[in-house]
Amino acid sequence: MSQHQILNPADHGQLRIHTEAGAQLGDNVMASLAMPAEFREVQAHYPIVFRRDAETGKLAALALFGFEAGENLFLNGSTWDARYRPMAHAVQPFLIGRAAEEGAPPQVHIDLANPRVSATGEGMRVFDDTGAPTPYLETLATMLGDLDYAWHESTAFFDALEAHGLVEPFSLEVTLDNGAVQSLVGFQTIHEDRLASLDGEALAALMAEGHLARIYMVLASLAQFGNLVARKNRKVALG
Repeated sequence: MSQHQILNPADHGQLRIHTEAGAQLGDNVMASLAMPAEFREVQAHYPIVFRRDAETGKLAALALFGFEAGENLFLNGSTWDARYRPMAHAVQPFLIGRAAEEGAPPQVHIDLANPRVSATGEGMRVFDDTGAPTPYLETLATMLGDLDYAWHESTAFFDALEAHGLVEPFSLEVTLDNGAVQSLVGFQTIHEDRLASLDGEALAALMAEGHLARIYMVLASLAQFGNLVARKNRKVALG
């Protein structure tokens, strides 16, 4: 269960954070939220797909790390085998919180139940001996700010996809080298035929708003499924 608190030196001055990769540190996940603002970096490593919230129906983008729950094919012991991790995953155990007052600035929160949090002598210090933020925390705070901005900015991108009917259900079924069938269902992707049928005015609007490049990054990322399958085959072969 999560245990969120507003980060402050009085209560958290001695905390340290494990920054290495590891299943025991929460990296054994098959996907992470991905912001449209980071699609350029994400598509270089991971397939990007969409998923609808079961209650609200709103779209979100995911970077896929594996084919099933708890599977991260980029995780190799204490190493993450990719140069980039989506911001929503990389900022853990920190998160953005907001005060009850409208217009109040966002706050840095920490999830004390996250396995990356350590009260012992291992890991990166959050505050120095004077109570000032360490360079590590300053870097994470900047990333949190970028994530917060990217999250709010993403609404316009998903609204544009909906307005032009540019998403469709997506499923994948591949046969692995050992004959097993691996499937992905319940996701959505760009409707390429509908995209190709848009008139010049609609395409110009998408381009002017910065959405068109991100749409093509999603399409380009689907080539990473070949890499994901290859990683799965290697994992199966190694037992």
